[in-house]
Amino acid sequence: MYYAALKKHDIANGTGIRVSLFVSGCTHHCKNCFNQETWDFHYGKEFTATTIDEILDALKPSYIAGLSILGGEPFEYSNQQGLLPLLRKVKKTYPQKNIWCYTGYLYDRDIIDNMCSKWEETKEFLSYIDILIDGEYIEELKQPNLLFRGSANQRSILVQESLQAGSLVFWTPPD
Repeated sequence: MYYAALKKHDIANGTGIRVSLFVSGCTHHCKNCFNQETWDFHYGKEFTATTIDEILDALKPSYIAGLSILGGEPFEYSNQQGLLPLLRKVKKTYPQKNIWCYTGYLYDRDIIDNMCSKWEETKEFLSYIDILIDGEYIEELKQPNLLFRGSANQRSILVQESLQAGSLVFWTPPD
């Protein structure tokens, strides 16, 4: 797996100050994607054990709220496989920090109904995610005032609550 960027102090991709990892590889190819270079699965740097250590170190300060994973597309099968060692270590080392993930896939239709039945990795992957922003970016539905989303079709999902309920539970920002 490759990654395009690692931001150690990000405030745009989830609540609080976050560490954000932008993975490489995406098959959605959304019109006017803000990160088109990450469509290439070999763009950027190779994701290694050293990268995982760097992320764990960046998460250490108490003022860091958590980890955000973006792309590219984290839910591409090869990226799920590459990210699982990181997610395992983050949850074990920092159980109090949350993990946000951005995907162009739909949680219910694509991930739960399709990927979970095909790949064991997807179920484990989901077990580590707290908030999932799902749905492709659709330029015609772009709304600059949306919190942590690019277009109105995208949803903010509480993953653990949704898994437990067996139906979608949405995250709403605090007032």
